[in-house]
Amino acid sequence: MSSAFPVICILHSLIAMTSGALMMFRMKEIYTFTHGNETATILMGSTPQDQLLIRTSDSFSGLLLFAIGWLIFMVSFIKDGEFQYFFAKGCTLLHVFMAIWRVNFERRVEVLAWDWLRQTVGDILLGLSWVLFLVYSWREKYD
Repeated sequence: MSSAFPVICILHSLIAMTSGALMMFRMKEIYTFTHGNETATILMGSTPQDQLLIRTSDSFSGLLLFAIGWLIFMVSFIKDGEFQYFFAKGCTLLHVFMAIWRVNFERRVEVLAWDWLRQTVGDILLGLSWVLFLVYSWREKYD
């Protein structure tokens, strides 16, 4: 069992729970901060029905991200080394798929065209933390 696993899980959990909470309650401010006023206005919708639908979608996405963060927090207390190794491989694969998704699809969205690179780098860095855990646990296992 590695002591790095709970640390990485709690770090990822805090990131997911904070992002989820911000998505649920402060999405307009996040859009304005990350994209600017003009793009934020476009992203929030033009009609009241669009705005309600987008706010509802953002809230549910934030709730899902918050729940994922909570689950990762609970997983951080699992002591089984084989499960930790399996979980780290799954998280690595998930971050790789997210980066591929951003490169292939998000960069085509005109309003978000410049933002996909920053988010892809974030996905790669988060995935890299799991890769480093895998390398560390592999080294620990065979040394």
